[in-house]
Amino acid sequence: MASQKHRSAPRIDPVPDDLESAQAKLVYLYLDVAEGATIDELGEILVMKKIDILSVLNSLSSAGHVEQAGSEYVVPN
Repeated sequence: MASQKHRSAPRIDPVPDDLESAQAKLVYLYLDVAEGATIDELGEILVMKKIDILSVLNSLSSAGHVEQAGSEYVVPN
């Protein structure tokens, strides 16, 4: 049997404790892993309506968990 290389999983920071909705957690995790995305990209990848994404992003932004960088939203470092 050929030796297999062990791939380490990418490091993902824990989801903030104050995120209660599944949608907020999903958007936050995607933005963290993808290192940013536009509203249209989030809608396409996560199969969410634009109005729902805007609501989630507004909540995440208000709590300081994401910020807008041009047309993209990102998780601050």
